[in-house]
Amino acid sequence: MAKRDYYEVLGVARDAGEDDLKKAYRKLAMQWHPDRNQGDAEAEVKFKELNEAYDVLKDAEKRAAYDRFGHAAFEQGGPGGGGGFGGGSPFGGGGFEDIFEEMFGRFGGGGRGQRAASGRGADLRTQVEVSLEEAFAGAKKTIRFATSVSCEACKGVGAEGGSASGVQTCGTCQGSGKVRAQQGFFLVERTCPTCSGAGRTIKNPCKICRGSGRVQRERSLNVSVPAGVDDGTRIRLSGEGEAGQRGAPAGDLYVDIAVRPHPIFQRDGANILVRVPLRMTQAALGGHVEVPSIDGGRSKVTIPAGTQTGDQFRLRGKGFSVLRSAARGDMYVQVMVETPQNLSPKQRELLEQFEAEAEKGGRTSPESEGFFAKVKEFWDGLGR
Repeated sequence: MAKRDYYEVLGVARDAGEDDLKKAYRKLAMQWHPDRNQGDAEAEVKFKELNEAYDVLKDAEKRAAYDRFGHAAFEQGGPGGGGGFGGGSPFGGGGFEDIFEEMFGRFGGGGRGQRAASGRGADLRTQVEVSLEEAFAGAKKTIRFATSVSCEACKGVGAEGGSASGVQTCGTCQGSGKVRAQQGFFLVERTCPTCSGAGRTIKNPCKICRGSGRVQRERSLNVSVPAGVDDGTRIRLSGEGEAGQRGAPAGDLYVDIAVRPHPIFQRDGANILVRVPLRMTQAALGGHVEVPSIDGGRSKVTIPAGTQTGDQFRLRGKGFSVLRSAARGDMYVQVMVETPQNLSPKQRELLEQFEAEAEKGGRTSPESEGFFAKVKEFWDGLGR
């Protein structure tokens, strides 16, 4: 039976481009694949024919020979040179494998021949606690954590004595760290069982690290906490994480900052809030109060007569430094007027006298008088 024209098999014009060939092949390969047509001998024949056609037309040299000589180019002794469509494909053409290489290979870490993962060490994460004063001024902290470090016995190589000659390219995966196998309709990629994905094997593994090139140790590390850090700030220390396998680069260490609550100050971004209680007489008569600042200094704040609870006074530039900036936040002093307790008889007598005079119409409590005036209007409107 004469072979059909390869362009006819793929259903494309003779001047079809590479993309058109690929699209046509992909569509027909899905349609006629034996796994989707089990027991259908005709589908199996068409699938082999399809692979044969695509294998020729996707290759520029083979396609040129076919365009000139037709099928004779690949017959024994023909101008194409002894033919055959082995190409390493289980279907005789290699095309189906190439399509799946394109479709899935990129998501699996690249195409054939790419090296396995470098064996870079894992990133680590730890936490360091600082006071608000340390967060303001910056500090040096020592942290301790368990991690994998490079094996001193083999210098991280993994081979006995640290000899690089003891490390060889894996013969199973040829150094890629992965192997592929056809499973029905799909081309499956798995970690190489011989080298466990490392891409290399060791003839005489180090007795200390058993060939991994690293061992578990507790490390101690000094960390510089910059001025202005906030709760939750993360510091990245490059190369201070887990050691890589067999000399590969180490991971990074991420240090999360936790700022302890302060008994006096509260932080809001770069600003600081301090709440100051005032005696009723201080708030009524006015005066001065001395308040602390986060740097340990003292600041005098003027309190106007008639100050109310919740009033705030701003001290510019007394807040935190802004990271990676020359800017500084402010400090806000918020006052709380305190109601006196445990009055002496004399104090009670004076307050009662003050209250009696206030009820005669003195404008000593405008907020209170305004509120109850509105309440009276509300009740009058309801006829109560």
